[in-house]
Amino acid sequence: MREPAFWHRPPSWQSRLLSPLSKLYGAVAARRMQQAGIDAGLPVICVGNFHVGGAGKTPTVLALCGLLREFGERPVVLSRGYGGRLRGPVLVDPATHEAADVGDEPLMMAARVPVVVSRARAEGIGLAKAQGASVIVMDDGFQNPSIAKDLALIVIDGARGLGNARVFPAGPLRAPLSPQLDRTDALVMVGSGDAGEAVAARVAALGKPVFRARLQPDAQVVAALAARPILAFAGIGDPGRFFRTLRASGLEIKVERAFPDHHPFSPDEIASLTQQARRQGLTVVTTEKDLARLSGSKPSRSDLGVSAFPVTLQFSDPPAFRGFVAQRLSAARKR
Repeated sequence: MREPAFWHRPPSWQSRLLSPLSKLYGAVAARRMQQAGIDAGLPVICVGNFHVGGAGKTPTVLALCGLLREFGERPVVLSRGYGGRLRGPVLVDPATHEAADVGDEPLMMAARVPVVVSRARAEGIGLAKAQGASVIVMDDGFQNPSIAKDLALIVIDGARGLGNARVFPAGPLRAPLSPQLDRTDALVMVGSGDAGEAVAARVAALGKPVFRARLQPDAQVVAALAARPILAFAGIGDPGRFFRTLRASGLEIKVERAFPDHHPFSPDEIASLTQQARRQGLTVVTTEKDLARLSGSKPSRSDLGVSAFPVTLQFSDPPAFRGFVAQRLSAARKR
């Protein structure tokens, strides 16, 4: 899905036209969020968004799993597997699965942490436990009430914020903001920007912590790409953020191509991109998430000449985030 441009402008005629549908959608979503979820029998941390589209959720999940491992925990990620054909529950195996099977984000994360895909999230709890999970990290699912959550971390992009702050389809919100704020335990703001500050102020006013973070590119990859003109492409929630990250790293983008989120690249599309790059003497660069979707391409992705640009999430105040997660984890175990 490619986000409509009017989602990120002041309320327009399009959003007003869709307002009746938004009220209906929002009422159903808010009522659904009131439902009580099942107790997983172990701590559950959800990393989610207030809105559809990208904000840095996957890097946050991976950073959180790294922190939990430092605590001596055994995190297992539980994902719906958006875009994958397998209903699950299934343990993602990067050696045998493709993005078309389990979704691009689960496939990418499975190289670093155990990932269980289950279309019905509650059905994945047993398989996560069978993998030795001491903590379940839900990748998305904040608005889904099926599993009770001990900690809900909401991720926003500082530059994009909440767009026009309208509920889908008039805007990007998955539910009215107030009931979402009520169930938020902390906000992770990735990058900076006035739009993000407005959301952060509302969260802070409720006495809930706001953690600031940024996406840190891999220094070795940046060095390898320096002084090499680039053709960059991305099919993520916010391709522009990827292009901005490349430029902020001092890299020279000659061509940029944006595709809808989770776009299933065809062999012809990739061939067209790589042929254009060869004609213009460019290096082809994309996100790790996009590269995961090329795993089923012919020829194999190792022969495509496409480089990934990995990033990690770095918190501005790591001790504060560490202490918060430790405290909430301890409280979850005492309940």
